[in-house]
Amino acid sequence: MSGKLYGVGLGPGDPELMTVAAVKAIAGADVIAYHCARHGRSIARSIAAEHIREDQIEERLMYPLTVETTDHPGGYRGALDDFYAEAAATLATHLDAGRTVAILAEGDPLFYGSYQHMHKRLADRYDTTVIPGVTSISAAAARLGEPLCEDKETLTIIPGTLPEDELTARIAAADSAVVMKMGRTFPKVRAALESSGRLEDARYVERAFMDGERTGALADIDPSSVPYFSVAVLPSRIDATPAESPGRGEVVVVGTGPAGAPWLTPESRGALANADDLVGYTTYLDRVPSRPWQRRHGSDNKVESERAEFALDLARRGHRVAVVSGGDPGVFAMATAVLEVASEDRYTDIPVRVLPGVTAANAAAAKAGAPLGHDYATISLSDRLKPWEVIAERLRTAAAADLVLALYNPGSRSRTWQVGKARELLLELRLPDTPVVLARDVGGPEESIRVVELADLDPAVVDMRTLLIVGSSQTQAVVRGDGRTVTWTPRRYPEPASSPSGAHSSPSGAHSSPSGD
Repeated sequence: MSGKLYGVGLGPGDPELMTVAAVKAIAGADVIAYHCARHGRSIARSIAAEHIREDQIEERLMYPLTVETTDHPGGYRGALDDFYAEAAATLATHLDAGRTVAILAEGDPLFYGSYQHMHKRLADRYDTTVIPGVTSISAAAARLGEPLCEDKETLTIIPGTLPEDELTARIAAADSAVVMKMGRTFPKVRAALESSGRLEDARYVERAFMDGERTGALADIDPSSVPYFSVAVLPSRIDATPAESPGRGEVVVVGTGPAGAPWLTPESRGALANADDLVGYTTYLDRVPSRPWQRRHGSDNKVESERAEFALDLARRGHRVAVVSGGDPGVFAMATAVLEVASEDRYTDIPVRVLPGVTAANAAAAKAGAPLGHDYATISLSDRLKPWEVIAERLRTAAAADLVLALYNPGSRSRTWQVGKARELLLELRLPDTPVVLARDVGGPEESIRVVELADLDPAVVDMRTLLIVGSSQTQAVVRGDGRTVTWTPRRYPEPASSPSGAHSSPSGAHSSPSGD
């Protein structure tokens, strides 16, 4: 009969942190296996040394390389794959002979450990038990004496080997985080922490529960002194107190996309998580998770200038402020209001950044297919801030140019006639069967995407939560096999037909003058 395989987690380094199950598995094994570099020393074996007997067979699984280059035809990965296959074959020989094999693993066997490569090659063939161990993450938190996560916080575990921009994005979006595999990656990790605004929160732990243990503020660590067995920790911020200091304050205008969390970019997530104060229209603030260390300042939708001034005043006192906007803050949203007030002399020294978000037009277009696949114009039908005459002229001009139209703010309780007027105007320049996308509550619980012909557009079904996309002469609408209608506007535009006199006809075949007269 075949022997049994054990993956034995040894914990972070102190033999006293080994579990009783780990000690029993080692004591009962016929074969003790462990990985090591070419120097032959094994940290895993040193942790378990007092429990290894002289009569047990030891299998030292020596890596052919660690970070060196190789002439293996499959490159670095090919060389390691061959090594894992050979190591698994060696252990399989013992298992086939009926011997019990215990593979030692620092920390936890299935957490960034070498054991996992043996597990994938052997566990489906032999009776296998994995004994968990205390991870380096738990050990680091214990040595720092700070909670990793509390309440609704999430923990993000990040390998330091990622590219710097990826590190920055993941750190910025995290509540709490641990960055592993540092060593030579430390300068990159430090730069990512600084870029994401988290350097001052970061802690450093080296060789937790091992000889040579070191902890401290990560910003104070000499990069040349950092070994592989070290981690960066961003602990819980539940008890953090927003600081006030001259020169620290800034305003970041953040676009939350059309419906909150699923549409947020990592950069926006980071800005919202790192803010001391959140300022915005209450409906948009409700999309942002509540964090105990932050102050929230909600207001009505019609006080944009006052909201901007309030945010800038907070920043002038040293607060990091996130102004929350729906969609993209630069498209009919808060960025303009903030920058307009920030241009006043009293606020010119306050840093202001604008972070993009998924626009309502892009979100609606994606749900409908690709109606914005060619040139398009974005127009708000609200006449609250500009006269209808201006809106009508822009509609005529864009329609005569055969642009797809993304129409924001089409209607509300107090504005019920604009959609009908827009339809009448567009029918002068577009064919009655032009596809129109009605996208309502995109990304929300009442999401509805419909495609109708322009002549059938009913203003009564359009409200403030609806965005309209009116196709060009080239926009297609096709019913697919599942019954869903998809729209797209081809990227290739037909060559204009020339009359004998050399004049070009209108793309829509209707009026050729920009005004439609």
